[in-house]
Amino acid sequence: MAREAMDAATALAWLAAMGADEALADEALDRTRVAEPAARPRAALPAAPRMSRPSPPGASAAPGAPGAPVAPVAPAAARRAPPVAGRARALADAADTLPALAQAIRDFDGLVIRETATQLVFADGVPGAAIMIVGEAPGADEDLQGKPFVGKSGQLLDRMLASIGLSRAPTGGQLPFYITNIVTWRPPGNRNPTDEEIALSLPFCLRHIALARPRLLLMAGGVSAKALTGRTEGVLRLRGRWFDLPVPGLDAPVPALATLHPAYLLRNPGAKRDAWHDLLLLREAIDEAGIVPEASSANG
Repeated sequence: MAREAMDAATALAWLAAMGADEALADEALDRTRVAEPAARPRAALPAAPRMSRPSPPGASAAPGAPGAPVAPVAPAAARRAPPVAGRARALADAADTLPALAQAIRDFDGLVIRETATQLVFADGVPGAAIMIVGEAPGADEDLQGKPFVGKSGQLLDRMLASIGLSRAPTGGQLPFYITNIVTWRPPGNRNPTDEEIALSLPFCLRHIALARPRLLLMAGGVSAKALTGRTEGVLRLRGRWFDLPVPGLDAPVPALATLHPAYLLRNPGAKRDAWHDLLLLREAIDEAGIVPEASSANG
């Protein structure tokens, strides 16, 4: 019996080390088994209209069916995605203030990770600041405090930005900044957000940018850069590049600079030189835009 207890304790310690620190169900789920989709009566399906579109050269018809090949049926999750995404966009578009947007995110039930998070991690810094930073997703420290970038990576980011005169709580001649994440609920175990979680969070993030009205945007990390720009390259290829980011609700695109996430820099200290180069580009853009401390909180 003592041996069984020791084995269980060892297994629990291993799970905690791997980041499995959330209990999501009363019983373990065997994710190696793929559930068979429920059979749907053929009579319930409407008859497909016959199309006269010609097949491309070399294309063969599907077995047992004349004409063009039959498209595969999307999984159940994909069939549910459009209505859920539509609700996310509708809630985001209806928010006309930052507090209303935060409440809209709380009201949106399409993201399962909100059930395992402690609280919403909405934003920090000075709303309306000329410089806005968008990261990836909250971690454990952010989940506990309800503010983005407050753990080790956030502390590194604060020091980096202070080196070019930026602060989330400015004093003296520092410029304020405003900071948030693409995903505002902590994924369990500090894992990366999934593509679906990013897609459902993106309407709220874009609305967040529209309401904050920054003059310059810093995209910290690959998740942020790829989600906002729609590019597929990795962050090492995107960093150090400016993009004109179209944002619904704003009259003109927002200049957006991609850079490395501070968590990446903690794991790869040698990349700090590249990040410093990116910060110099940001500082140069700030100076060229004539952004000064007195005007930055009012967007110039």
